[in-house]
Amino acid sequence: MIHLTLIRHGETDWNRARLIQGSTDIPLNDTGREQARQTADRLSGVLDDPAAARIVSSDLSRARETAQIIADQWGSPAPLAYPALRERAYGDAEGVTIADFAARWGDWYTSEVPGAESRELLRLRAFEGFDTVVTDALRSQPDVTHIFVVTHGALIRSVIHHVSDGRLPARQERLANGSDYTFHYSPDGLTLIDYAGTTVSP
Repeated sequence: MIHLTLIRHGETDWNRARLIQGSTDIPLNDTGREQARQTADRLSGVLDDPAAARIVSSDLSRARETAQIIADQWGSPAPLAYPALRERAYGDAEGVTIADFAARWGDWYTSEVPGAESRELLRLRAFEGFDTVVTDALRSQPDVTHIFVVTHGALIRSVIHHVSDGRLPARQERLANGSDYTFHYSPDGLTLIDYAGTTVSP
């Protein structure tokens, strides 16, 4: 059985200013780098040998740097980056504040923003990306049992919402930078087993 732990990247200046990032490539700030180090410390006990951990990320720099910090702290191989794991593209809303978004397009969950990727396409892209990540990992490391995936808030939220049949996350809940969510992976889908440190009942 393979476990996938999805990790939200550390903070950026746009996160701090509550600007919508999407596919815009914004780097970590110093707080985000410290969050990555704290995440590495928190998760280091999950594996018997962290140095053998398989770590991958989105190809956006905030996720790649978070993954690299974790890998360096664990002594793990350099993380591979996958475009399929990048954040939802928000089209015309990228760089806009949350308040301005509401003023221009209305409700976050029902609005239609020019150029934005649909939530359905985001979810499909994410699951296809996970399948590719697992296939690549098994090809190079057949005994792999745990893969750490550094990715983005909207992607993680979409996956959790789908897997939990809409129970999680709560509508207004913000997934914290550096937070982690663990799933059992199978070719038929994912099962959420740990939600930011809390065991999830079936």
